[in-house]
Amino acid sequence: MQWHYAIRLSSLYQPQSLRELLQRTWLLSRKIVHFLRINERVLVNGKYVPVNTIVQGGDLIELNFESSDFDTPLPPFDPDFTQAPIILYENSDLMVVNKPTGVKTHANQPHELGSMMNFLQAYFKDTENEAYNVHRLDQFTSGALLVAKNPVVVPILNRQISTKVINRTYLCVVSGHLEQSKGTINVPIGFDPDDKRKRQINGLNPLSAITHYQVLAQYENSSLIQVDLETGRTHQIRVHLSYLGHPIIGDPLYNLDNTQQPMLLHSWKIRFPLPFNLETIEVTAPIPDYFNFLTK
Repeated sequence: MQWHYAIRLSSLYQPQSLRELLQRTWLLSRKIVHFLRINERVLVNGKYVPVNTIVQGGDLIELNFESSDFDTPLPPFDPDFTQAPIILYENSDLMVVNKPTGVKTHANQPHELGSMMNFLQAYFKDTENEAYNVHRLDQFTSGALLVAKNPVVVPILNRQISTKVINRTYLCVVSGHLEQSKGTINVPIGFDPDDKRKRQINGLNPLSAITHYQVLAQYENSSLIQVDLETGRTHQIRVHLSYLGHPIIGDPLYNLDNTQQPMLLHSWKIRFPLPFNLETIEVTAPIPDYFNFLTK
């Protein structure tokens, strides 16, 4: 399998070496740049040039990738045709889908069906695309989910996540009223030694976790909160808000007063630069109707 890219640099592009363009701007790894260089699969204006060559606005950069360049394994997900994914944004490299509550991001067992990755594998049937999991949403969290369509952009998107270039904004409804209208929660999260499903503050093998929140509205017994993640730990929003004494309504793990209703946590917006492009886009997932339950 091969992937070909032809990118015309903008007239506003600031000159730099081809190596800097590939590694610093486009976030290709040194290993991939090495393969492109030694096999002469990177061209500038139709010719192979050394990677220390200065490129500038108007230059045409061509990249040719092969499957052997990448360590990313093929997705192990079987296609599931029972549910069509809702596409919020799509180009040749990636897509943002609207994950419903109750649907897993990916299957955990061989030949398991019913996850978003299964539905996307079916969506890609008879194409050369595959569904590559870039990040995950909890099963009962709805909203915007970023998915790669080829192994070229998987490491790029992973680096965008690790360097906090990708910004994710969530909405949730929590129990009660917070003392402060906005703030930052900066406490580590680790494993719960008594329940392998759960995480807890300062649990086993804790990792730093930073959550920024802002109260958007208050209701009789609840509050609508906007949350921006600086880190992306498992169950981070759920654990941090429960730690404040304001668990998310409908949370089956961290809200002792959980009622039989969907968890009111929604991946609302995701903002990121497109690979091989300096354009930053923001994709918004419509707020589910069940969020009106306590806001009327």
